[in-house]
Amino acid sequence: MSEPASSKPYLLRAIYEWCVDSGFTPYVSVVVDAQTRVPMEYARDGEIVLNIGPLATSRLLIGNEFIECTARFSGVARELLIPVTAVTAIYARENGHGMSFEIDKGAVSGEAKEKAGEGRPGGEPPRPSGGKPTLRRIK
Repeated sequence: MSEPASSKPYLLRAIYEWCVDSGFTPYVSVVVDAQTRVPMEYARDGEIVLNIGPLATSRLLIGNEFIECTARFSGVARELLIPVTAVTAIYARENGHGMSFEIDKGAVSGEAKEKAGEGRPGGEPPRPSGGKPTLRRIK
């Protein structure tokens, strides 16, 4: 029997649709690796947060393997290609409601692997105090 398809792209599409239908701005947090095509000058500490709302992007496609779109950065249109495996969260900018995801350590490389916890004892990322996941907004 084959492995079932990941639920992550379906959940990304659902949260995106909920944000748009509710009048919220959908943001994604992404661990940047060699497979991720984003403007690196906007990435910080191996991570980038992107507005993927309909007013900020064009030709948005949230597929099962990649998120593809065109977005403007400082007035210049850029083609973005984001592996679904690199998405750590999708949430509404206005209220922070959304969903966070664990990163598949085999799917990220370089600095992104270090950020995901590789090289630490037990390979575990540091846990925030209180045991609940947290989102950090980068503006």
